[in-house]
Amino acid sequence: MSPDSVFPGSVRSAAELNERIRALWLRAGGSLSTQERAEYELLVVEWATAIRGDVVTAA
Repeated sequence: MSPDSVFPGSVRSAAELNERIRALWLRAGGSLSTQERAEYELLVVEWATAIRGDVVTAA
């Protein structure tokens, strides 16, 4: 995954990011390579940011 594909303030929803995370694990067969691990970590950080945004918006 290129660094440009994930950035702070992403417009992707938490649901979309969750789906991407699940798809990554399915493609990897439950064991991530170094590159897949880096992609996973970026997706999780972006997902957490999206979740926080959803909570703040709901409040």
